[in-house]
Amino acid sequence: MNMKTLSIRILFLVTLLAPRFGYAEANRPNIVFLFSDDLTTQAISAYNYGLKLPPTPNFDRLARDGMLFENSFCGNSICTPSRATVMTGLHSHKNGIVNLGGALDPHRPSWPKKLKQSGYTTAVFGKWHMKTKPNGFDDWEVFSGQGSYYNPDLFSAKGNRRVEGHSTDVVTDVALNWLDNRDHSKPFALLIQHKAPHRNWKPSIKELELYRDMTFPEPPSLFDNYESRIAAKNHKMGIDEHMRMDSDLMMFRGDQANRVLGRFTPEQREAYLAAFQEENDAFIANPPTGKALVRWKYQRYMKNYLRCVAGVDRNVGKVLDRLDELNLTENTIVVYCADQGFYLGEHGWFDKRWAYEESLRMPLIVRWPGTVKKGSRSSAMVQNIDYAPTLLDMAGVKLDWEVHGISLLPLLKNGGAAPENWRSTIYYRYIDGGHGVPQHSAIRTKDFKLLHFDQPRNAAEEASIWELFDLNQDPQEMLNLAGKRTHATKLKSMKALFHKTKQYYGDSDEGVWTNRRGVRFADEDYIRPPRPRRR
Repeated sequence: MNMKTLSIRILFLVTLLAPRFGYAEANRPNIVFLFSDDLTTQAISAYNYGLKLPPTPNFDRLARDGMLFENSFCGNSICTPSRATVMTGLHSHKNGIVNLGGALDPHRPSWPKKLKQSGYTTAVFGKWHMKTKPNGFDDWEVFSGQGSYYNPDLFSAKGNRRVEGHSTDVVTDVALNWLDNRDHSKPFALLIQHKAPHRNWKPSIKELELYRDMTFPEPPSLFDNYESRIAAKNHKMGIDEHMRMDSDLMMFRGDQANRVLGRFTPEQREAYLAAFQEENDAFIANPPTGKALVRWKYQRYMKNYLRCVAGVDRNVGKVLDRLDELNLTENTIVVYCADQGFYLGEHGWFDKRWAYEESLRMPLIVRWPGTVKKGSRSSAMVQNIDYAPTLLDMAGVKLDWEVHGISLLPLLKNGGAAPENWRSTIYYRYIDGGHGVPQHSAIRTKDFKLLHFDQPRNAAEEASIWELFDLNQDPQEMLNLAGKRTHATKLKSMKALFHKTKQYYGDSDEGVWTNRRGVRFADEDYIRPPRPRRR
């Protein structure tokens, strides 16, 4: 037997036996993709905004061991469209989901589907929120729609079941059980997707007592009057007017608790009522009014929101610990992100949707031992259109469909420094129209932002169509410069850049997007919760 023949036989044996001995897993990076709904950068202490909010030790742990992206943005700040962008690498006007009514085309290419085709074992657990069944996964067990905070129903190819507990804990435990029992012959991509801290902010009983004696600092724009920002005046997402005292703020009167906590077990319900009883009694005895009431609502909202965040952080730590225990850390990429940002009282708001900074900016932290420098930060502008090409690039898998995004691998390998030809502008388009937020588009550069509203309240007023902000001089975006003579030249150049960017991404619709429901797929493609029986 000559050496060439021997080499071929050895290579054949290695190829044949590699899966059995974990060779493939050891040489292709695994991926753990951690995803939250509405978890904003302001709530993550690693972003170091100086807000004096509670620390998030496990997000910070991830950032210390990897790279934190300081300028990560979404392209459409609302749940379902953003998730479709993450899956496909395409902005909303091209991925088929423009609003909450859309459903992800099960035949559309996605990065998990491509990884599965390339030899990965793939799984997703938790909040999916794109109506059709997850496609491209070996295993999946997800909520129907928003899902429930307590005792959630999980849907899978095998049927549905209800699991007792808080959704953040439930999803993590289900995912880690899969991790322990996965196909060890293949590298894996595991998506762990949480409902928290989405409205209406029901924290785990484990976190209910947190921050009870704390008073959180108010954002400077809590009592914003929206001067020079005509569209913002018509919002329906204010802490003052639009938060529900019972379901949002756990301020129960009469039988309201029965409705809000109807899904709870008796033990969970008892713990919840006890946690808020003293504060609620004090409120009823001496109810605040005016700005004092807004401040009370803000504190209650912040405590429950941040308690939900603490639960996510605790479970992120649980995942990182399990990777350590299984000796998977060194060969596993861990990505943490959310579907968009969120308002923690800025401009008097909760929710998202606007192209203003707090909802446009989204968290992104990546850990990849041996490739990503520990404790690094990148100021390069990135978007969620970049996730699909990046994750495939990291796995060494060729992208074979057209995307809007670009791989972030050059940033990850170079300590966060951007190549000379890196993008200088990001594009945004909000199409849903809910919560009093009009449909609008925007571009953002390093120093300026320009918003264009599709249906201005008063088309005769330039300021009602366009909003221009100097992000260095006015980081809170309180002063619209579009109508200022001093910024006429800048407005003109930003308009030109806006139209150029819109054209670059193929968003040629100059009219108003409707809240269309999108294309219908086959009935068997949808996740269908059982209908309640009529009595």
